[in-house]
Amino acid sequence: MAAAGGGGGGAAAGRAYSFKVVLLGEGCVGKTSLVLRYCENKFNDKHITTLQRFHALGPIYYRDSNGAILVYDITDEDSFQKVKNWVKELRKMLGNEICLCIVGNKIDLEKERHVSIQEADSYAESVGAKHYHTSAKQNKGIEELFLDLCKRMIETAQVDERAKGNGSSQPGAARRGVQIIDDEPQAQSGGGGCCSSG
Repeated sequence: MAAAGGGGGGAAAGRAYSFKVVLLGEGCVGKTSLVLRYCENKFNDKHITTLQRFHALGPIYYRDSNGAILVYDITDEDSFQKVKNWVKELRKMLGNEICLCIVGNKIDLEKERHVSIQEADSYAESVGAKHYHTSAKQNKGIEELFLDLCKRMIETAQVDERAKGNGSSQPGAARRGVQIIDDEPQAQSGGGGCCSSG
């Protein structure tokens, strides 16, 4: 998340921001691939699915987040329905302070689409989120997603600062800390599965 400024100058000029962003979604929707493409410009077609963490641990990871990237697979309706559950949890815990990005990944599989663009756009608008279309495989929409999220978080932080009188002891200042947190652990080598005693 290197883009701290951008257009317009103003209060962001010369000011560094850092934010905590969570990355949420069902297994196999492409979360790891999106991050790998954004951070290292790499894509692995033979990527081994990372192991899913227990959903109950979610609140530990997204507490005090400034942004959330909620990913679904456009070919999997169930993965889109799960995004709706994450949105409810995030809104319940963090209110409207968090910038939400709903991401329809795998647009390279458009012919197999099961989640309509209209449905996803409409839902995103109804919950105050922005909807993005990405393909980690084809490197489409990823840069736009991360840059737009950065801009939105900066705007939110600036509004927050103005509302709180730019005091450095405000609660929002303690929340800042750049992190991209994946809700899945790194894949273990050796293929022992989730229950191995590695």
